[in-house]
Amino acid sequence: QVQLVESGGGSVQAGGSLRLSCAASGYIESSYCMGWFHQAPGKEREGVAAIDSDGNISYADSVKGRFTISKDNAKNTLYLQMHSLKPEDTAMYYCGAVHYSDYALNPYEYDYWGQGTQVTVSS
Repeated sequence: QVQLVESGGGSVQAGGSLRLSCAASGYIESSYCMGWFHQAPGKEREGVAAIDSDGNISYADSVKGRFTISKDNAKNTLYLQMHSLKPEDTAMYYCGAVHYSDYALNPYEYDYWGQGTQVTVSS
């Protein structure tokens, strides 16, 4: 089993920054595919950024140039640095993990999820 715990969410004004963290524990290897996803009320969960099993990084078009995903294998922690936040970034942000994924931004390919952390951006 893999356990994921997100932290770092909060309320900021448009243009602000936040850094999300996802601490992983349990039977997880550094080669696991891990990603960040968000879900707004009434909408489906969507991929934001992910690092696949080969270390390749993918971003949703809406966050390219503003968000940066990184992983510290020694700490088993995944990060999402978010800059230039917009009101449309408001959502619950989830960390996901899977042994392998053909498309790392597809939430349906993930087996493990954290409880989520809320990000609210006001205009």
